[in-house]
Amino acid sequence: MELSFLKTLYQRPGPYASVYADLTRTTEDASKAAELRWRALRADLEAQHAPEATLRAVEQAVLDEMALRRSEGFVVFAADGEVVHRGRLPGPPSVPQATVAPLPHVVPYLADRGERFPHLLAVVDRRGGAIDCVRADGRHEHIDVQGDEDYPIRKTKAGDWNQSRFQRSSENVWKSNAKKVAHEIDRAAERCGAEAVLIAGDTRARNAVLEEVSEYVLERTVETDKNTNVGDPDLDAEVRRVLELKTTERVMAVAERFDRELANGQRAVAGLPATVEAVRQGQVETLLLDDDPDSPARLWIGPEPGQVAADPDELRSEFGVADPTPERADAALVRAVTATDGDLVVLPSDGPNANLHVGAVLRYTA
Repeated sequence: MELSFLKTLYQRPGPYASVYADLTRTTEDASKAAELRWRALRADLEAQHAPEATLRAVEQAVLDEMALRRSEGFVVFAADGEVVHRGRLPGPPSVPQATVAPLPHVVPYLADRGERFPHLLAVVDRRGGAIDCVRADGRHEHIDVQGDEDYPIRKTKAGDWNQSRFQRSSENVWKSNAKKVAHEIDRAAERCGAEAVLIAGDTRARNAVLEEVSEYVLERTVETDKNTNVGDPDLDAEVRRVLELKTTERVMAVAERFDRELANGQRAVAGLPATVEAVRQGQVETLLLDDDPDSPARLWIGPEPGQVAADPDELRSEFGVADPTPERADAALVRAVTATDGDLVVLPSDGPNANLHVGAVLRYTA
C-alpha cells in the first residue's frame, strides 16, 4: 500500500498516543459498553504516562466519534496535545489497544485498513446510470447519467401495427444511452485512476455498456446482476468483495516477486539486519512485514526517519545522534519507508511468506 498519507503523522517529536477503539454497538446497552471499553483504554494511556493534553485530545476524538455512531473501529494517533491522524476501520480493530511510544503504532491500522484501491461502481439500466468513483484518498465523485427520453424505451408487444418501427427506435435509444454511460465511466475512471470497476444492473444494459467502454476499463471490470442503487448494502458488500480480491492479488504478486528476486540474489533482502541497511540507503521499493502485535523486535531510532539501527552506538557514531531511543522495529521501519516514498505489504499469517517477519523488494542493488 502507498504510505504518503502518513507523512504528516511523523512531523511531531512525540511521544505518540496510539488508540484502537472498539465502538461496536450490537446490544441494547451498546453505548454503555462502548464507553466502558474506552475507559479501559484511557486507563492504559494513563498507566503509560500519556501527557495530559494528548490524553484530552484523544478522549475528545473518541467521544465525538461515539456520538456520531458511524464506525465500529476507530483509530487515533495524537502527539503534543493534538490529534494528528484519525481513521475509521471497516470493523472492530483486531486488537483493541492503547499505547504510548516514541512513534505511532501504525501497523495494526494499516493491516485492518487494508489497501485503498481507487475504484468505480456503475449501476446501469436502459435509461442511463449512476456512477460512484472513489479515489485512493477516499474522496467520492458521484455522476448521474440521464439517457435520451425522447424515444420509447420499452419494446412494443408482438402484433402492434408499428412494432418493427418502435423496436428499432428502442434499440437505438438503448445503444445511445449505453454510449453516454460508457463515455462517463471512461472519463470518471481516468480521473480517479480506477484500478477496479464494478458494473451492476440487468444483463442487457450491462452488455450494451461493456460494448462501448474503453479497453482500460474493460480489463478491470467485474460484473454483477444486482439491479439496485448505489449505496445499497448488498452492492456495498459486493464492492468490498471485489476490493478484497484485488488486495489478495497484489499481495500475491509482491510475494512472488520477492521470492524470485531473493532466489536470484538480486533486488530483495530478508531479515531485520539486511532490511534495516536497505531502508537506511533508501533502496526499499516495497517493505514486507507481518502483523505481529507481540513482536519483540526492537530498533534504535533518532529524530530523522533514516536514523535507524540495531545498535545505539551505530547511531551515535554514524549519524551523531546524541540520545538514541528504543522503538518497535515495525514502527521504525514504516516511518523510514514512508519518508522515502516506499510501499508496504502486510503479510497474512497464512500466506506463502508466513515465516518471513520482515523483508523488502529493492529499487536497486548497492
